[in-house]
Amino acid sequence: MPGEPTDQRIRVLYLGGLGRSGTTLLERVLGEVPGIAALGEVVHLWRRDVADDERCACGERFSGCAFWKEVGERAFGGWSYVDVDRLDALAHAIERTRHIPMLSRRKVAPEALAQVREYTGYFSRLYRAAAAVAGVNVVIDSSKHSSLAFCLRLDPSIDLRVIHVVRDSRGVAYSWTKQVARPETDGTDDMTRYSPTRAAMLWNAHNAAFGLLRRRGVPVRTLQYEHFLADPRRLTRELAEFAGVRPSDTDLAFVTDGYADLGAVHSAAGNPMRFRTGRIPLQRDDEWRERLPAGQRRLVSSLTAPMLGAYGYRLFPPRSDS
Repeated sequence: MPGEPTDQRIRVLYLGGLGRSGTTLLERVLGEVPGIAALGEVVHLWRRDVADDERCACGERFSGCAFWKEVGERAFGGWSYVDVDRLDALAHAIERTRHIPMLSRRKVAPEALAQVREYTGYFSRLYRAAAAVAGVNVVIDSSKHSSLAFCLRLDPSIDLRVIHVVRDSRGVAYSWTKQVARPETDGTDDMTRYSPTRAAMLWNAHNAAFGLLRRRGVPVRTLQYEHFLADPRRLTRELAEFAGVRPSDTDLAFVTDGYADLGAVHSAAGNPMRFRTGRIPLQRDDEWRERLPAGQRRLVSSLTAPMLGAYGYRLFPPRSDS
C-alpha cells in the first residue's frame, strides 16, 4: 500500500518556486548529469497523464511510453491500480498553499499526518520505481508547489533536497501574461495565464514558503535563475553535488557558457520546452524590460519590493541591458 515505510530512502531533488521561473530548463540540464533522472512535474502526472493520457516529453502518449509503463508496473502493479480520484481528494485535503501553516508545524496532528503519508506514499513509490528503471540514485521532481514540498518532508521514505529557484518578479509576471500552447494536448489547450497582480502575489507567497521550509530543517538551496544562466557549468556541478552526485568534467561536457546539448527525456508534465532536444541556448530572456507596460512594472515592483531586495534584484532596473 502507498505510504509503507522502506529500509532505504529515495533521494529526491525537488525544484521549487513559482512557475515561469526557469525550473524546466534547469531540470533538463540537471537531468543530463549521469546518476540523475528528470521526471517533470509529478504533481500533475496523476490527472494529466494517468487519467488523461497526455504526451510524455519523448513524444509518446503516456500509456504508450515504455519508460512510464515499466515505472507503473514496478510501483503499483500497473497504472490502472492508481486511484486518481482519491489522489485528487487527498491533494485538496492537505496539499494546498492554505495548509502550509498546518504542514509546517513541528508536530502535525495524527489524522492530518495519516493523510499526508497516504498521499506522499504514491509519490515515494513512483520516485523509487523511476530511479530503478532509469538506473539512477537521484530523481528530479520539478512540481514547484511549496505545499507539496512540505508534504514530502513528512515522509520518512524520502530524502528530500530542494532547489528554490527565483527569477526577477517582473520577468515572471510578464511570462504569465503570455499565451503559450501545451504541446502535450496536441494544441487543444493553453497554459494557465495570470494577471501581473496575481502573479506578483503568488511570487511573494511561494518564495516566502520555501524560506520557511528551510527553517524546518529541509536542505534548501536558493538559486537565482539569472545567476544560473551566467555560469551554467559551474552551477550545474554545484547543484549536482548538492543532490549527492559528483560529476566529472566529462560528465559535464554537454553544458557550457551559452548553451547545453540536451537529449530526449521522459518528463511527464511541465513547460513546453521539455519537448526540445539538441543544442539549447542558455540566455537570459529580458523581453519583459521592453514589453511589460510601465504601469504594470511599477505595480509588480511595489508588490514584491521587500523580497526583490532580499534576493538582490534592483527595484528600478533599466529598461534594457544596452
